[in-house]
Amino acid sequence: MNTHPNSDPGNDWCNEIAGLCTLDGAVKAQLAALPVQKLQKGHVLFRAGDLAQGFVIVLSGRIEVNLTGPSGRGILLYAVDPGQSCVQSTLGLMAEEAYSGEALAVNDLQIVVIPSGLFQRLMDAEAGFRRFVLGAFGRRMQDVTRLLEQVAFASIESRLAAALVDLAEAGVVQATQAELAARIGSAREVVTRRLDTFQRAGWVETDRGFVRIVNLAALQIAANVTISQT
Repeated sequence: MNTHPNSDPGNDWCNEIAGLCTLDGAVKAQLAALPVQKLQKGHVLFRAGDLAQGFVIVLSGRIEVNLTGPSGRGILLYAVDPGQSCVQSTLGLMAEEAYSGEALAVNDLQIVVIPSGLFQRLMDAEAGFRRFVLGAFGRRMQDVTRLLEQVAFASIESRLAAALVDLAEAGVVQATQAELAARIGSAREVVTRRLDTFQRAGWVETDRGFVRIVNLAALQIAANVTISQT
């Protein structure tokens, strides 16, 4: 885990996390003693091939975990939002496997990293902590399963429309075409062509580094068309 943190005392951070706030007082005290680490936007938390050093819990900000194939084409596996944990860290700690993806801070982060030794002791001894970890793992696996379903069965148009709807803030998506391609598991050139189609239809306006939503309703309808030729 490549954090190089700027740390603050943990205080009562675990009281803010569903699933941890009800743990035994002695266990919570061990967790509360861990530092809250502050990481800047763009920080890489781990890369493919790294070994997991701890269990990451996000308190604020967002982490995105991407997988890159031999061709250099990437896909967004999942995002980790506040209160959530990273399935790749869980797999790495439980199965002693190296990371297969890369985790990037997409904005400024506050995280807590439970060191491997403490994680293993709590998994062995604390049923409440095990429920928290395995419940988070199950929810993350559902996200990955939904991603597989979308890539297998949904059209490029549907996936791109859904991504635009999901990412839009005040009617604007701040993302490059390469970033959109990684999010939906496609190539940048394909995304460029589909965005041109959307623009000709009057759904969006494109510029370097952002997409302006013109017809949100049309995109929402397109996002719900799950099966077609791609």
